[in-house]
Parts: sequence; C-alpha cells; structure tokens
Amino acid sequence: METRPKANLCITDYVAKNDFEDEINSPAHYNTGSTETIDLIRESMGSEEFLGYLKGNILKYVSRYRHKHKEPVKDLKKAAWYLDKLISTMGENNE
Repeated sequence: METRPKANLCITDYVAKNDFEDEINSPAHYNTGSTETIDLIRESMGSEEFLGYLKGNILKYVSRYRHKHKEPVKDLKKAAWYLDKLISTMGENNE
C-alpha cells in the first residue's frame, strides 16, 4: 500500500526521507528556490481565497483524470494531495 505525506508535513522533508522525486507531492518544477510554490500562493491570498484555490484544484484534477494522459491515477493522487491540504488548512483555521 502506497503512503503519501500528510499535507501539513514539509513536502521536501518527505521527499528527502524517501530519497526519490515525487511527481505528485513535490514536482521539481515547483521547488525552484527555498520556498515551495504552494506556500507562495497561500501567502498571496486571504484564507477564504486559498481554500477556494485548493477546492478548485481538487475539482480540476478529479474532472479530468480520465482525459489528460495515460496515467489517470496520477491526477487522482494530485486531487488527494489538494484534499489533504484543504483538510489540514481547515484544521488550522479552526484552532
């Protein structure tokens, strides 16, 4: 059974720990510099906007998983990553 990191973990720590590049949780093109793109996006938005951004990405990946490429599970895993991030962000907002 495959495991994936919880969204509230540092993705770069997860990748280093597992010693492989993970196309779902930490694509190389999202890690150019010291800050992950998801963190820059979050910092540029209010909390409601960021929740909407996460929800939009979930819908995007779920709606196209059968049409985009030969590996439909990849888009479902991306949707799951954004769902995990949404869940952890909601938990942070409710504390």
